[in-house]
Amino acid sequence: MSLLEPLYPTVLSVRRIPDAHPDVLRAYGADPERHTSLGLITCDQDDPTYVALDEATKHAAVDVVFAKSFYAGAGHASGPLSGEILGVLAASDPDEIEEGLAAMLRCLAHDACFYAANDEGTIAVFPHVIGSLGHYLSAEAGLQPGDSMAYLVAPPTEATLGFEAVLKNADVRTASILPPPSETNFASAFFTGTQADCEAAAVAFAAAVIDVARRPLAGRPPGRR
Repeated sequence: MSLLEPLYPTVLSVRRIPDAHPDVLRAYGADPERHTSLGLITCDQDDPTYVALDEATKHAAVDVVFAKSFYAGAGHASGPLSGEILGVLAASDPDEIEEGLAAMLRCLAHDACFYAANDEGTIAVFPHVIGSLGHYLSAEAGLQPGDSMAYLVAPPTEATLGFEAVLKNADVRTASILPPPSETNFASAFFTGTQADCEAAAVAFAAAVIDVARRPLAGRPPGRR
């Protein structure tokens, strides 16, 4: 496997509830006064799915009402269809749910994915740039719809060195840094700026992650075992 080879997500389930019960709507964060329909999706990669949920808001009149990662990740899922995340869209019209889910599936097939940061593919990095945020991730990051954002994720040490590299090498502003452990024991950050600056941040982040993967003990004092 070559470095930064795509590790494509697998969508595990996609279902619709055209006329959801008000109790179910409320339980999953929807508003029965505004929403009648739900769209559910599970996937084995959580961060690409968050990006895909945001993408849905740019193509359909949908709200992201529920999106949560599962503890310990897809390798320890509760069942074969659980994956790493459940995302739920809500809308007043089932057709909008269909449009939103279609946008999500396109995004997960052709845009958002993790990449291999070592030759074995055992270390993954998510150096993703969103050129124009939708309503979901802009609210999560405290930004505005249409802003550009670098969405950066990696394992704990790799991510920490990556955040440092971004802030020293790219002209971006920190929207948030979430130290480890996430539910899947990674760390993540949102940085914002021009799209070109966000792309520079993603490059710096990926390079730092690859460097840690190649030289995990580079900071060890000489003579230590």
